[in-house]
Order: sequence, then C-alpha cells, then structure tokens
Amino acid sequence: MELDAFRSRLGEGQGRIETSTGEASFVLGELEPGRLFDLQLGDYAEVAQTTDLTGVTLVRARCTLVVPAGLPTSLAWEASILIDGLKVASTTCGAGRARELTDLAANVSKLAGDHEVAIRLTLVVA
Repeated sequence: MELDAFRSRLGEGQGRIETSTGEASFVLGELEPGRLFDLQLGDYAEVAQTTDLTGVTLVRARCTLVVPAGLPTSLAWEASILIDGLKVASTTCGAGRARELTDLAANVSKLAGDHEVAIRLTLVVA
C-alpha cells in the first residue's frame, strides 16, 4: 500500500482512531494540527462498504469537517455520499471552518439489493 497523505500514519493520526474507550473516529486527513501534506485538486479519501439497501429510504452521513486555516481560499473540502460510484449528495466547507454535518443524505428508496455506499472527502475548487 502506498503511503500517501491519507495513509502515512494509520492508527495514529489517520484512519480509524480510538478517541475514548468504546468510541472511535475515522480521520480522513490528519488528526494532529500542524501536520501538512501536499495535496492536489481532486485528491480524495473515502470509506466504502457494500450493503443491502432493500427497504432503506435514506442513507445519511453524520460527520464533522474541520478544514485547516492554511488551505488557499480558492479551495474547499467536499464531503459526499456515493452509491455505486455515483455522487448522490454533497456539501463543501471552506478554509479555517469547522462544520458538523447532520443533514447529508441520499434518497435510496428505489434501490434494492447490494450496493456500494461510500463517504468521500475531496479537495475541490471553492
């Protein structure tokens, strides 16, 4: 596995990290302030899982985006939900902001059977 900006410190400041007993966070980027990486427009990290969507109406993502203040104002982070590789819901957050997402949702009521559901964090133009 290539050690890139999203995988160079898995388990320490990136990836799945236990934040307290019985609780974990999934960090796409870096938990420790001040650790910088050279990212390019379109770079992304995602978490994906195949799941049965039969009888499911909505797929929701609940997360907090924390965007470094040093990000150029022309760029932003986009959080999105993808179903089978297609973006079905998204929102952005600009430099120096923190945003708790409680309303990012995708309507999957017309789908049945197994589908790949992903949450993706992408560097985009603001």
